[in-house]
Formats: sequence, C-alpha cells, structure tokens
Amino acid sequence: MKLESLVQKIPKTSVARIMDVEIKGVKYDSRQVKEGDLFVAIKGFKTDGHHYIKNALAQGANAVVIEDKNCCSSDYPWVLVENSRNALADLSAAFYDHPSRRFLLIGVTGTNGKTTTSNLIATIFEDRGHKVGLIGTIHNRIGDKIIPVERTTPESSDLQELFSQMVAENVTCVVMEVSSHALDLARVRGCEFDIAVFTNLTQDHLDYHQSMEEYYQAKSKLFKDLNNDTNKIYPKAAVINCDDPWGQKLLGEINVEKISYGIDNKANLKAEALKITSTGVSYRIDEEEIKLQLTGKFNVYNSLAALAAAQTQGVSREDAKQSLERITGIAGRFQLVEGTDDFAVIVDYAHTPDSLVNILTTAREFAKGRIITVFGCGGDRDRTKRPIMGKAAAEFSDFSIVTSDNPRTEDLQTIINDILPGIKEIVGPDKYHVVIDRRQAIKEALEMAKKDDIVIIAGKGHETYQEVNGKKYPFDDKAVAEEILKRGRVNS
Repeated sequence: MKLESLVQKIPKTSVARIMDVEIKGVKYDSRQVKEGDLFVAIKGFKTDGHHYIKNALAQGANAVVIEDKNCCSSDYPWVLVENSRNALADLSAAFYDHPSRRFLLIGVTGTNGKTTTSNLIATIFEDRGHKVGLIGTIHNRIGDKIIPVERTTPESSDLQELFSQMVAENVTCVVMEVSSHALDLARVRGCEFDIAVFTNLTQDHLDYHQSMEEYYQAKSKLFKDLNNDTNKIYPKAAVINCDDPWGQKLLGEINVEKISYGIDNKANLKAEALKITSTGVSYRIDEEEIKLQLTGKFNVYNSLAALAAAQTQGVSREDAKQSLERITGIAGRFQLVEGTDDFAVIVDYAHTPDSLVNILTTAREFAKGRIITVFGCGGDRDRTKRPIMGKAAAEFSDFSIVTSDNPRTEDLQTIINDILPGIKEIVGPDKYHVVIDRRQAIKEALEMAKKDDIVIIAGKGHETYQEVNGKKYPFDDKAVAEEILKRGRVNS
C-alpha cells in the first residue's frame, strides 16, 4: 500500500511530508523493522521510539510516523501526528483492511476470571461449528494451532496482524482477554467488538492507574465503544457481573443491550442452589441444573458470563450447558497437581487480594485438614496490594509460606517486607515462614503437608518462568511440585 493512500485512512495530521513510497508493514519496534516497513515512533514509559528512527531507517524502513516536531527531516519521508499510539492502531487496522469486521469479536475484561471465561466462551462457540481464535494470558490460538504470548493483549499492530492471519485461516469467532493497559494504551483501538464481558473489578494495577476510579474508566472504554456504528451482522451486547459494585455502575452508564449475571443480586442470569465440592460445582438457573467439572464460586461467575455471551448470539441454554459441563480444567487455574493421594496440591494464578481470597475460600469449602499457602507478590507492580495479600493468606490459610513471585527488577526482601505487615496483623510467627527461594518454599510446604491437607501454590499459575533482575528463568509451579513429589522428598 502506498504511504499517501495509507495515511488518508487515518485522522488527518496537521503537518505531513509524504513521498510516493510503498509500505509493506507497520512496526513500532526498530529491531523488528524490515525492508519497506513504516516505523511508528512511540513515546513509551521506559524509552522513546523517536530515538530509534535512524536504527529503523538503517533496517530498511521506507518512512516514519512521529509526534515530535523535532524529528521532521528532509532525509526521510515522515508523517507528523498528535498521538503516535493512536496512529499506530489506526494505521495497522487500515493496513490489514480492518480484519475484525470479518468475524464475531468477543472481548473479556475484568481483574479476575478473564482467562477462564474466555476459554469457556471459546469452547461453546467451537462446539457450535465456529473456527475460533483465542487471544489471552496463557497463549494465543488459531483453531488448534498454539501461538506463544508476551502480554495479555498484544500491541495494536501485532494484534491487527494476528487478526489478519485469523481471517486468512477462516476463523469466524475470536475471543480475547482485554487488559486495562490495552484499553488505556490504544492497543484495541480499531477493533470492532460485538460482545463485551465484564467479570469484576478488584484492586490491581494501581501502580499504573493510580486509583480504582481511573482503573474502572479504562475498563469501561470497552463497553462505551460498543456504541460505535458498524456494518457487522452480529448483535452488540454487554455482559456484566451485577454482583460487582463496579459492574452495577457500568450497567447504569452504557446504552447497548445488556445482560446481567450474578448470584446475590437480581440478574438476567441468576445462579441459585450452589453446591461446591473438591471436584466441581453445581447450580441452578430457572430450575435448570448445571454441573461443572470446575470448582469454586468464582467459576459459577465465569460460567454465567459464558452462558450470557452465548445467549447474545442465539446459542441455546442447553447447547451452551453441554459445552460447559464437558470442560475439565484451565491451565494454572485451580489446577490439581498429581503425585500424592494423601493430600491435595493446587496451583492457581491468583495474584490479587480478591483472587487469593476466592481460591482459599473455595478450598475451605471441602478441606478436611489444613490449608497451607505458598505465595508472593510481583515486583515493579502495585505495592499497596502486598499487605492486603498477606492479610488474605493469613486469614484464610492455616499456615502461610511467603516467597518470591516474579521480583523483576525489585529487591526480593523489599517485596516480602511489604507483605509481612498484613500477615502479622492476623497471626503470630508460628503461623507463617519466609522462604525466599520459591522452589524451596514449595518443597517445605509439601514436606509439611499431612493427610487431608491442601497445599495452595498461588501467584504464577500457567507461567513457565520466573523473572529475576529483568531476566526470565525456567520455572513452572506445577512441574516443580510434581518433580518434588516424584522424588519422594515429602512425608506422604
């Protein structure tokens, strides 16, 4: 596509110097630029893409998009825009000919439950004959083909390229997790969503958003943008958890078709008569019983969201129910570790106060013995949630082992020192240990466990690495626990 033709498809810029050049791709990382690409210079949090214009040109970029007037030069073709992030999204959508117009697009947002809910929805639509694309925390997927991920929601140009690939491979439905960062940083700008799902909003990412209200405003963009007119054939709808106070606020602020779901409050889809066991949960909607092979009250919410999303597209309750009831588990989400019959070992991604409380209270529903919890907090992230995590672990566990999670570039001891006041508020020193090495912490928990106990290993879930000092090392909670159990180092 010619550069002049491409920029005509985005909001006009105040100044532009455009040459008759052919654009073969759109890139924001100068290291990824190939011959003929358009390089979009973005001012990021850690670095400024304008500093890498020469690198991009050396790599073969045909032109650059800038928001810094000082980078206008007669040495290369440039386009000056007010906001490079927005321009990257608009240019990428235009370059790939707006691929999200060619399939049903379902976005799932919220603090907790995005991954499970997305997978449940994907299964329902696959069972109805759709070829499904899945974009999320664990992996991206086109049909049965798995694609590794670096972040929950890809950058806008990567996302549009992935959408284009999905169109080429005849995908008819895409389900994606949509993070608050993605909404705030315009990664999903230009994506034409048909269904938006809100799971909940609890404390997380306040290092970035500064307040819960700001966090909510980022999430709400997904729903308010549903009002945008499109020529797509799919009905627009918002699916919202009405038991969540932020969900109630959202219900009052949007003007598209709304389907509410919940357990405690009046809702379009209301679950009643919950029965939670170690192997699953059952509940009723309008006298119809649903029996999941997933356990926990939180999975009642996740499945209700999936049922509601399916309903917006005309999928019958019975068909959706059959799909949900055959699902046995999601990687890293309340996942049972094999290797011992005497006590249970469960790995979960819980990394917020609310999600930790959810898994611990679920375990308490069927625990015959003690609950031993291994957890930590991520570095370079919201520090204010750390003592709250500690308090949650102490309050809902019989014993806690505080350890490392992904410290990233932050000092491990500093992170643990932030956690401990919350624990000490609830229990004395005989109810917790600090074991900085995560492998050793898991080993100690397994050695402590006796018959009928439950060991919860929280925080990393599906992740297969631990990030220390900015470097990723192989580490998989489930694999580590299985290895320790297999070697017989525990008292079983």
